[in-house]
Amino acid sequence: DVLVVDLFGKIEDGTFAGDRLSNSIFAKTGTGLVVDGAVRDVAGIQEIKGFRCYVRDFHPSAIANVMLMGINVPIRIGKVTVMPGDVVLGLASSGAHSNGYSLIRKVLQVTGADLHTDFHGRTLGETIIEPTRIYVKPLLALMQALPVKGMAHITGGGLLENIPRILQPELTAVLDASSWPLPPLFQWLQEMGNIETHEMHRTFNCGIGMAVVVAASDAERAMQSLTAAGETVYRIGRIEKRAAGQAQTIVQ
Repeated sequence: DVLVVDLFGKIEDGTFAGDRLSNSIFAKTGTGLVVDGAVRDVAGIQEIKGFRCYVRDFHPSAIANVMLMGINVPIRIGKVTVMPGDVVLGLASSGAHSNGYSLIRKVLQVTGADLHTDFHGRTLGETIIEPTRIYVKPLLALMQALPVKGMAHITGGGLLENIPRILQPELTAVLDASSWPLPPLFQWLQEMGNIETHEMHRTFNCGIGMAVVVAASDAERAMQSLTAAGETVYRIGRIEKRAAGQAQTIVQ
């Protein structure tokens, strides 16, 4: 998870979220003072760290890129409280959330898509780089209002690989794909890239940026709290006892 900075040095979003920027772009962004103040305000991050990494297909000359990372003190939720019958809520994402971009770039390369073309009222390029939505403050408020049993940030690995992190081995999350809309960007990527549905769920967030597990009796109140905080929330699934050999997250 990383931090997104635009070409003018403005933080678009930032906590456990982000993107890699080439040295040449980073040099134009300004100084850490802009980064520092904005990221602390958006998500209450206490530290800002940076290190170098290589993204060879992003930069032809394989120049080291700069990755900025915001780090906060973690709040742990014991996963032993999750049990069959619990409800999985999904908070809508704003886009790809800085994950799956190797596949996105491949689709762009194969299709030769024009990033400046109109895409639902914006350019395709603008849609692809939409900054990551930050859920910190609404979730902290929710945790104050009722018992939250688990939260999974849907990053690299998509729905299928992130939700299992908050489940005991004997549990599985069964998600109903019809309970939330697949955003146009992901529809376009799947169609243009001829990507199988399972691979979509394993790579992208597919419209769900955060999964929250609560007791069935608290589900309605949780949805009301998150909606009041400005989030779009869906009741996307339930927790069940896991059968032998069954995956820990199933989207059907």
